[in-house]
Amino acid sequence: MRLTLRLVVSLVLGLALVSLAFSYYEVRADKTQLRKDLDRRAEVLAESLEQNASPLLVQGSNKELQRMVERFGNREHLLGVVIYDTQKGRLAISSGLAAHLTQRPAAVDRASRSDAGYGEFVHLGATPAHIYAVPLHQGDTTLGTLAIVHDASYITAQTQYVWKDTFLRVLAQGFLIGLITLLIVRWSVVGPIARTAQWMRSLRTGRYASHPNVPDWDVFSPLTKEVTTFVESLTAARAAAEQEARLREDAESLWTAERLAVHVRSRLRESRLFVVSNREPYIHVREGKLVRTVVPASGLVTALEPILRACDGTWIAHGSGDADRETVNYHDALRVPPDDPKYNLRRVWLNKEEEEGYYYGFANEGLWPLCHIAHTRPAFRASDWQWYQEVNHKFAEAVLQEMDGIERPVLLAQDYHFALLPRLIKKERPDARVAIFWHIPWPNAEAFGICPWQRELLDGLLGADLIGFHLQSHCNNFLQTVDRTLESRIEWDRSAVNREDHLTQVQPFPISVEFAESPPEASASESAYVDRASLFKELGVEATFLGVGVERVDYTKGILERFLALERLLEKHPQYVGRFTFVQIGAPSRTHIKRYHDLLAEVGAEAERINWRFQTANWKPIVYLQRQHSHQEIQRYYRTADVCMVTSLHDGMNLVAKEFVAARHDEQGVLVLSRFAGASRELRDALIVNPYDIEQMAEAVRVALEMSPEDKASRMQHMRRAVRENNIYRWAGNLVAGLCDIRVEKAVPAREQALSNAAGF
Repeated sequence: MRLTLRLVVSLVLGLALVSLAFSYYEVRADKTQLRKDLDRRAEVLAESLEQNASPLLVQGSNKELQRMVERFGNREHLLGVVIYDTQKGRLAISSGLAAHLTQRPAAVDRASRSDAGYGEFVHLGATPAHIYAVPLHQGDTTLGTLAIVHDASYITAQTQYVWKDTFLRVLAQGFLIGLITLLIVRWSVVGPIARTAQWMRSLRTGRYASHPNVPDWDVFSPLTKEVTTFVESLTAARAAAEQEARLREDAESLWTAERLAVHVRSRLRESRLFVVSNREPYIHVREGKLVRTVVPASGLVTALEPILRACDGTWIAHGSGDADRETVNYHDALRVPPDDPKYNLRRVWLNKEEEEGYYYGFANEGLWPLCHIAHTRPAFRASDWQWYQEVNHKFAEAVLQEMDGIERPVLLAQDYHFALLPRLIKKERPDARVAIFWHIPWPNAEAFGICPWQRELLDGLLGADLIGFHLQSHCNNFLQTVDRTLESRIEWDRSAVNREDHLTQVQPFPISVEFAESPPEASASESAYVDRASLFKELGVEATFLGVGVERVDYTKGILERFLALERLLEKHPQYVGRFTFVQIGAPSRTHIKRYHDLLAEVGAEAERINWRFQTANWKPIVYLQRQHSHQEIQRYYRTADVCMVTSLHDGMNLVAKEFVAARHDEQGVLVLSRFAGASRELRDALIVNPYDIEQMAEAVRVALEMSPEDKASRMQHMRRAVRENNIYRWAGNLVAGLCDIRVEKAVPAREQALSNAAGF
């Protein structure tokens, strides 16, 4: 109320001062104009009387002069006329003027001396007046002076009226503006703030509250943004505290983002963490004149952000957004997240040739098919290998710059894009703890042996103190590859490689996803059946059962084999024609690589062929959604599908399988999972299939559709327990713990050692 009163009073006073200032200038202008008009009228009248008075003054006829001044003495605002001789004697005066004019006015003397007309404003007693005097001539001889005296009190009255009118107008306007301001403030300011306060109070006291009803105006934008961020933090903190209390009560040890942050701080102590990946956690893109921040859908971001936030670390990544350069400082870095900065993001710039050779060339046309063994021949080009080396050196330089001045730093490099990076970093900073996690499979030694630069890749990886894979079998394949390729000592009991007096541990760290303990509001408010019906309506099909597949369109994912299995299902079990629809969400990927471009066309053509064979007027067996989908969009399919198919021909882990399980709070739905996906080692209650066996996959889908709700619930409960206990935060915590447990001897960097040798030390 005090704020509203101050605002209204300040606004009214401000308006009053402005109005009074303008009124002051208006009154002065009116007063000046009225005086000029009076002076001009007096001058015109004086010139007229001069022509009549001069002859009478020559004749010495005072009676005629008196008659003349009496005749002109009754005009509007005219007090009278007076005529003086040259001896300062008064010859004639209007009868009404005699009582006011007792002395010879100064204007008369001024006019006589200057021999020209002269006017001035004076006070005759209490009466304001205007006197205009003009000399009377006979040829060149001055005979006397004529003075016209006007009553100027009407000017004062007019001025007072303007002031009074202004006062009343300001008073009325102030009242109305104050009333309107009060209503506006209560409607658009006090009301929304009160509702926001009530909303925050509800959240603070633990009661359910919806999103605040705050207008989306510019004036409220900062408040809304900060309040929303604050409440989200409060809600997350309360949820984390409740979860920790529940876990303590149940004597469980579930990993959360908060627990991961505490764990990392305790393990790192005074060290700083550095993460290197090809994909950045925040991308800035231009939309018209605005720059928008995009967070890519990535389990890696989910896992590593809590670590970097906890220790104020640095994430080094390729700056791929078209507005990324506009948002960094002169060190090519910025603080992220945008709403609550906690750590640094250092961007590395790659030109088109570097990206083509390093990423699309060697990494994705060479290493990707080599490691996946998915019947696509790897392409190894010397030019691509050259770019791969140069980009690894570029990232290494960026990492070393960020590490400058940091004692015993910790580095986590991510994936097959940076196989050379560990050796480059370790060479310059032997005191650093270096780990690399290889997110894709590692093939057997014979398969990897076809790479022309296998020795260089292995040597680069063995610069790390810790190499992580998803599965123990991948670790074994790596150790066997090293054993056959490089001079080294394999310590099989410790799963480690000793090369050039440097020990590299090789361990499995199966990656996972975030696991939400409670379902989101949307899924809690509607049943899976209602949501499924709305999905079918949006897709334009009428069906009973829903299947879903989610992945990038990649030849390792077994999408074509999956479609053939669906076709076989409809052939063998025609009762599902018109009842079962499979939605394939396929995000285009690496489309300017010929193999991926051709695969897109093959998948689309196969879906059309099968649809043409079986579809009816209101139904088709396959709905192929060939575009990027948000996490929220995909979650709707996960929560409502009867069956989810993950049919990878070869995969490191495949997080789609775990995402589907984590989304099923209703403990329904069936997962059909390839035996060649790493997730099959953990999710043993899925229907495990060989994706090359079309008959087996078709039968698995039929079993999934006909499985009893009790069997579905039992299987899903076991899988959800596995994902819950081994979530993304446990993966990150174990990886950091494994790296920090390694003892690293502080040594002189190679660059400093070379300088010392050159100096003769």
